[in-house]
Amino acid sequence: MTVQIIGQEVEPRLKWDGLTAALEAGHRRPRAEIRDMVLYRGGDTLLNRAAWIDGLGQLVKVATVFPGNGGHGLPSVNGAVTLYDDQTGVLTALVDFHLVTKWKTAGDSLLSAKRLARKDSRRILLVGAGTVARSMISAYSSLFAQAEFTVWSRNRATAQAMGHSVADDLETAVRAADIICTATMSREPLVMGAWLQPGQHLDLIGAYTPAMREVDDEAMARARVFVDSRATTIGHIGEVIEPIKSGAISEADVIADFYDDPTSYVRRSADDITIAKNGGGAHLDLMTADYISRVANAG
Repeated sequence: MTVQIIGQEVEPRLKWDGLTAALEAGHRRPRAEIRDMVLYRGGDTLLNRAAWIDGLGQLVKVATVFPGNGGHGLPSVNGAVTLYDDQTGVLTALVDFHLVTKWKTAGDSLLSAKRLARKDSRRILLVGAGTVARSMISAYSSLFAQAEFTVWSRNRATAQAMGHSVADDLETAVRAADIICTATMSREPLVMGAWLQPGQHLDLIGAYTPAMREVDDEAMARARVFVDSRATTIGHIGEVIEPIKSGAISEADVIADFYDDPTSYVRRSADDITIAKNGGGAHLDLMTADYISRVANAG
């Protein structure tokens, strides 16, 4: 059997609404089985993520994280994504790692914004100015036609390079936003609950380890809290671990994840403050890679 190789050439045919529909359909299938394995050598990391969704197939995503690669003119994160046939286990496709990661990460938060952000949201604040933030501009623009972006970054030059308005004072920018998207590597809260205003929606993307956080306990306590997957966030990411540990929230305060009834993953009123924690997971990579493969094979 020929193994299909799917690269960046398919990206112009991908659609954000097509991906969010695929993610919703994927969560109506049997719950995914997922496993991670991590190996370390000093500051370097090898991460293997595997997922199996009955009826959809299997995926193995291998990621290498070498922080020193910048000094060699190389990306710090690299990897490979392999797809396998659900019924036979035969390798069917090798899908571009960066393409899957980009669309999975942004699509995950876009689905939350679709369900939780006010439909009239216009002012979007990006906290962080890296690759993920750039992806979110494209993703949000597909949903909010009148979107106006402001970027805050510790490095003002990096924020300016995004080509949108730049915020010098984070508190002022947070107070003025309809949607706040955090995509940083911060280990300490950047966005404070005292700054939040009724009706805001927050997509928290950056924190992915127990030691990382982007908002404080007060923000979590003031908001209605949602996660993409309880299995990859509760007990795994500082954004959720720390406020539970301090008593600011309890595990029961996490209202819903994508596997729950979609009618529970919604905004109740225009004044709700909502937080969606993007934890990722290999099951989302599988749903995304399957969508990309289907688009590639559609002509």
